[in-house]
Amino acid sequence: MIVLHLAMYDGSWFLWGEILHNDESNSAKRGRPKTKITKPEILPGDIGPVPLKEALLSVGIETGSKKSRNLTAWLPSSASGPIGSRHINTGNFAIKEEPVLRPWRVTVLPLSPKEVIYFLSACIGKEFLDLGVMLGSDVIFWTKVIQFAAVLTVRERFLPGVREEKGIYYAHWEPFLADDELKSLKQLAQAMPAVCQALHEDSEAPPVAGSFALLSQATSLMVDAIVREGANQKYPEASKGGGKAPDFDSIHDQWLYALQSPTGEMKDSPEVLARFITTVAEWKKKAFFLATAPFRFCFRLEEPKEDKDEWVVSYLLQSVDDPSFLIPVKEAWQADKKMTKLFKGKKISLHEFILTALGQGAAICPRIEESLKTALPTGYTLDTAGAYEFLRERAPVLQQAGFTVILPAWWSRKGERSRLRAYARVETPKYPGGGHLSLDSIVSFSWEVALGEETLSHKELENLVKMKVPLVKMRGQWVEVNAQEIQTLLNQWHKKEGSVRTRDIVRMALGAGDTLGNIPFEGVRASGWIADLLEQLQGAAPWAELPAPQGLQGHLRPYQSKGYSWLGFMTRLGLGTCLADDMGLGKSIQTLALIQHVREQGEKRPVLIICPTSVLGNWQKEVQRFTPDLSFMVHHGNEREKEKSSFIQEVRERSIVISSYSLLHRDFELFREITWAGVVLDEAQNIKNSQTKQAQAVRSLQSDWKVALTGTPVENNVGDLWSLMEFINPGFLGNQAKFKRDFYIPIQVNRNEAVAEKLKRITGPFILRRLKSDKAIINDLPEKMEIKTYCTLTKEQASLYAAVVREVELALAESEGMERKGLILATLAKLKQVCNHPAQFLKDRSSIAGRSGKLARLTEMCEEILAVGDRALIFTQFAEMGEILRKYLTETFGPRVLFLHGGVPKKERDRMVDLFQREEGPPLFILSLKAGGTGLNLTKANHVIHFDRWWNPAVENQATDRAFRIGQTKNVQVYKFICAGTLEERIDEMIERKKEVAGQVVKTGEEWLTELSTAELKEIMALGREAIGE
Repeated sequence: MIVLHLAMYDGSWFLWGEILHNDESNSAKRGRPKTKITKPEILPGDIGPVPLKEALLSVGIETGSKKSRNLTAWLPSSASGPIGSRHINTGNFAIKEEPVLRPWRVTVLPLSPKEVIYFLSACIGKEFLDLGVMLGSDVIFWTKVIQFAAVLTVRERFLPGVREEKGIYYAHWEPFLADDELKSLKQLAQAMPAVCQALHEDSEAPPVAGSFALLSQATSLMVDAIVREGANQKYPEASKGGGKAPDFDSIHDQWLYALQSPTGEMKDSPEVLARFITTVAEWKKKAFFLATAPFRFCFRLEEPKEDKDEWVVSYLLQSVDDPSFLIPVKEAWQADKKMTKLFKGKKISLHEFILTALGQGAAICPRIEESLKTALPTGYTLDTAGAYEFLRERAPVLQQAGFTVILPAWWSRKGERSRLRAYARVETPKYPGGGHLSLDSIVSFSWEVALGEETLSHKELENLVKMKVPLVKMRGQWVEVNAQEIQTLLNQWHKKEGSVRTRDIVRMALGAGDTLGNIPFEGVRASGWIADLLEQLQGAAPWAELPAPQGLQGHLRPYQSKGYSWLGFMTRLGLGTCLADDMGLGKSIQTLALIQHVREQGEKRPVLIICPTSVLGNWQKEVQRFTPDLSFMVHHGNEREKEKSSFIQEVRERSIVISSYSLLHRDFELFREITWAGVVLDEAQNIKNSQTKQAQAVRSLQSDWKVALTGTPVENNVGDLWSLMEFINPGFLGNQAKFKRDFYIPIQVNRNEAVAEKLKRITGPFILRRLKSDKAIINDLPEKMEIKTYCTLTKEQASLYAAVVREVELALAESEGMERKGLILATLAKLKQVCNHPAQFLKDRSSIAGRSGKLARLTEMCEEILAVGDRALIFTQFAEMGEILRKYLTETFGPRVLFLHGGVPKKERDRMVDLFQREEGPPLFILSLKAGGTGLNLTKANHVIHFDRWWNPAVENQATDRAFRIGQTKNVQVYKFICAGTLEERIDEMIERKKEVAGQVVKTGEEWLTELSTAELKEIMALGREAIGE
C-alpha cells in the first residue's frame, strides 16, 4: 500500500508518497542504527514519480511530461529510520528512544492550485483514493480546508487584489474573513497535522513556519483558484490561457482580464502598476472596516419609467441581520439617532461607511466615481447601453467584491423565462395501439422562438436585429438581444427545420441534439405519440413491461422484469443506459434477457460483453444457464483467435462475445472491425478514469446501443460520471473540461445542491439504480440468496495446479488402502490451496497482489460492499489463508478488518464480535470455518462469502447462519467461490446432483471423495481450458 501526502512549501504545492508496510514491525525497527547523519538519505519507501502521476490520473488529472524534483521531508524518526505514517497516526511504534525529526530526501511532484482543487475534490470524504492508495492525514486535512475555502466563495467572502512577486504583478482573489470565519480558520490551524509542513529545501534545520500562516496562505491560493475557475467570463479567451491578451482601455480592464486568466499576470510600466497596487491596497484596507458594519452596501438597477431611456442605479443599505430590510442612501444621509446608534462602537460612522463603500465601488465602476462629485450621492442614471454594460460587466464584479447587487427579475436566474428561448415543435397523431414504433420514423418539426410564454414571429425577430441595441422592451418585457446571434438564428431557421428522424427529436428533448444557433434551447414541445414517448423517457409516464423472452431459462423477479423492460425500452430508442442495481440483484439475468429479446426480434449481429478477467467464468456460466439457445464465444487466453479474418468470421457466427478489459485494449484492432448490435460493460467503474487506454478503447467501439453495469453508487461519484456517460451516450455532457467547470467544481467543491439536482435531471433518464433496502425490492427477494461465483486461475496457479495433478497421478497407481485415502485427502488440500492463492500453497511469505483469481474477485466485491456501506463475513477453512486475506485486505481497504481463528482467546473473540455488531464497527470480518462455524451472532453482516469450500453443505450452512439468524433485519446474500475448470467446479456439480436425488445425503467432510475410483478422481482433478483467466 502507498500513502499519499500533500504539503505546501514556499507558496507551492507538492505531492509525495511513501510505501506503507503492513506488518507489525515498522521502519523504526529495521536496519542498523545510524551513528552520524552527514546528509539526508532517500526516504525508505519513497514511491518515486510514476505512482504519483498514476494517482493523479486515477482522478482525471493528466500530468503529461511534468517533471518531479527532490525536497527534504522532516519526519519523526528513530536512530534506525523513519517511523511510518500508520504508526505515527496510531502511536503504534515499538522503539525505546523518543522519536526525533530527521531529514529525508523525497520525490515530489509540483501541482498547480487548479490541480490541487481537482485532486482534493476527489479525496473529500475518503480514506482511500483507489485500491491500495491510502490518503495521508495531511491530504484529509487539506480536504477540510478546501471545503472551508468553498464556503467562503459561496458566501462571496473574497475580494480582488494585486500582489507583486520578484518584480512581476499578479491579479488574484483573496479571502475576506469575518470574525466567525477567522475563528474557524484558527481552529483548523490548531488541527493541522505536522506533516503538512514537513517539506523544505533545508536539510540543516526543520521548517519553522507557523500553522496559521501556512493555512492562511493555502486558503488564499484555494479561494483564488476556485473563484478564477468559476468566474463570470467577460473575457472567455482569458480563462483558456495562451495567445495574445487584448488591448485594454484602462488598468482596471486589464485587472478584470487578469483575474480570470490562468496566471493572473499583469503587464504595464512599473510606475503604473506600482500606483495601481497602492490604490487597490488602500481600497482593500477600507473593506476591513466595512466588514464590521451592521449593513451591506447595495446597488439596485431600476428600469426606465414609461418610454424614457433612463435607467437608474440606486444606492441602498441592506441589513446584515434582515436582508429584506433596505434603506435608500438618500434617507441614510438624513439618518435619525436610532440609525446612527447602530454604528456606535464601530470603527467608522454611518456617513463614513457610505463614502468608504462608494470609494470601493468606484475602483470597479467609473460611473460610481462620477457620482461622488455630488455632495450626497444617492445613485446615477444610465441609458440602455449603459444599463447593459452594468448588467454584463460591472454587476458581477461588484458582487464578487462583497456588495449586494439587485437586478431586474428578468435578468436573474429566476427570470430566465423572460429571455429568448428556442423550442422544437413536433406534432404527431396519437400512437395507434399495437403499432410498431421505430426511431427511424420520419416526423416533421419546426422551430419556435419564444419570449416567456409568447411565441415570436420571424418578422419580429428581424425587427430586433434592425434595432441594434442590446436591451429591447418587447410585449411589455425587457429582453437581451444579441443581433449577431439572432441573425445566425434566422439564417439557420429554415435550413434546419423540416423532416427529421424520431431519434433526433429524442436527442433534442434530452439536450443532446442539434439546436438553433446560440439561443438557449428550452426543449421539445410535442403532441401525440411522440409526446407520450418523451414522457416515458423522462419518467413522467411508465414504460410498458415486456413479456419475458421465450428463450430465457429462468424466472425474472418483478423488479428484474421492470429493469429488463427499461433496458428494452431504452435500447429500442438507441439510447445508452447504466443499470446500477446493488450487487446481487441480478444485473446479468436482466442483461441476458435483453440480449435474448433483441435476438428474438430479428437482430443477427452479435452483442459484445466486456468484463474484468475475474468474472469471465461467471458470464460464461450465466449465458449457459439463462440463454442456452444463444451461441457464444469467450475471446480470452493464449489460444484465442488473433487473425483478423478468422476472428470476424467466428464472431459473426455467434450471438454473444465475451472478453476482458485488458484484451479489449490489446486486441482493439480486431474488435473495431465489428459493428456490434450492442456493447455491455460489466463492472463499468473500470472506465471511471477517462484517460486510460481501456476507457478510450471502450468509447471507440461501434454499436447501436450500449449498456453499463455497475453495483457502485454512480450518483455519488461526480468525477466518474462523465466517463460513464461518454461511453453510453457520447457527447451528451459536453467535453470533459466543460463538465468540470459546469458540474464538477460547483458540486464537489462548492456543494451546490441546485447544480447537483440539475445534473441528476440530465443523467437520471439513463441510470436505473435499485437498492436491496428499497421497499419495492425487498419484498421481491428471498431472505437468503445463494450465488455461485466462478473464478479463474492465474497462469502461476494453473502451473502449480497441473504440477500437483501430475504428481498425484503417478502416486495413485502405486498406493492403496489407508495410504491411498491419505494421499487423496492431502492432494485435495493442496489443490484447494493452489486455487486459493500460490502463497498459501508455497508457504513462502511471498507477495500477495495479482496472483490469485479468487482474490481479484474478492477485491472487486469488497469494493462494492464498502461503497454502499454494507458488511461482509468472509469464511475460509484455512487459518493461514485467513491471515493472507487479513494482510491483503488491510493493505487495500484499511485497518478495519477483523480475523477470527481457532487460536484467538475467548475474551478477544467476544471483543471482536461485539466490535463487529456495533453500528460503526469494521465492515469486513474474516473467519476460519471451524472457529466461526458455531456459537456466534453476527447479524450486522448482509453478505457472506465462502472463499473456499468445505464440500459439506451442512457445515457451510452452519457458518452462513452466523449472519442469517434471529435478529437479522436485512436480506442475506451468500457467495460461494468456485474456480471454474478445476476440481472445485466438478465437486460442486457432484454435490448438487446428490442433493437433487430424494433422500440422498452428502457425507460429512471429504471422506466420501476418497471412495471414488482413480479414473473418477483423474476426471475431477483435470484442469480445464476455461480455468485459466490470463
